[in-house]
Amino acid sequence: MFFLRLLSRLPLSFLYAFSDFLFFVSFHVVRYRRKLVAKNLKNSFPDKTEHELKAIERAFYCNLCDYGVEMLKLLTMSKDELSRRMVFKNPEVPESFKQNHQSILFLASHQFNWEWLLVSASISFPMAIDFVYQPVKSEFFNKLSLQSRTRFGAYAIKRDEVAREIIKRKNVLRGIAIVADQYPGYGRDKKYVTNFLNQETAFFYGTNQLAQLTQYPAIYYKIKKIRRGYYEASPFIVSTPPYEKTSDTAIESYVRIVEDMIREHPSGWLWSHNRWKKRHLKN
Repeated sequence: MFFLRLLSRLPLSFLYAFSDFLFFVSFHVVRYRRKLVAKNLKNSFPDKTEHELKAIERAFYCNLCDYGVEMLKLLTMSKDELSRRMVFKNPEVPESFKQNHQSILFLASHQFNWEWLLVSASISFPMAIDFVYQPVKSEFFNKLSLQSRTRFGAYAIKRDEVAREIIKRKNVLRGIAIVADQYPGYGRDKKYVTNFLNQETAFFYGTNQLAQLTQYPAIYYKIKKIRRGYYEASPFIVSTPPYEKTSDTAIESYVRIVEDMIREHPSGWLWSHNRWKKRHLKN
């Protein structure tokens, strides 16, 4: 950890030079998950030409390598620098909920750089930030990611403890951050199956259940990469209460907003994730 923190103190200009080297190795030498990425892109964009798909693939790997060094930099990046590099647009949207003493669901997706989005929200958002996470098998990575994500006061909630923490912190004015577009890997998870990017796709239904449980409005933050190392995050209202027990409004609206965002900026999404596994597709 000490060595990583030492590397993190290097200027981003130096780290981006290292990202260029990582791109060459991962794209041309190791060919990290290139077959999976190519398959995901082809299935998602059947109308695009081979040339267009290759251009998206190449740009994605550049963004992926930048993401790696940006995660490293997050260990020691100052509040001022992070605030300059991840700018929240239309601050009046969350501020209006704060004025009404209304907590919200803060929804995101695996659009680069979602980690900067979470940590910078702890600085720029007008209310406290809680975030839901799923621990991974690596104890080292869990410790590293939690240290980064909680640096400026965000409160971590394990996915299996969401209901208890919601009740425990019900009087805290907050945004509950969820990156909700990943594959629902557990057979016990309730799923929402829909057509997404031209494919039958399963999503966690927990996002919809959380909206029903809390009766919080849901806001999606769309990330746009302005240039290397600089992003903008813009809010979109996904859904507002009251939510009926039989309503899928929150999850369906989220899926469509994420889909539109990916179509608009296809190289910014995490294509190397095995998103369309077939197991556990049905409830």
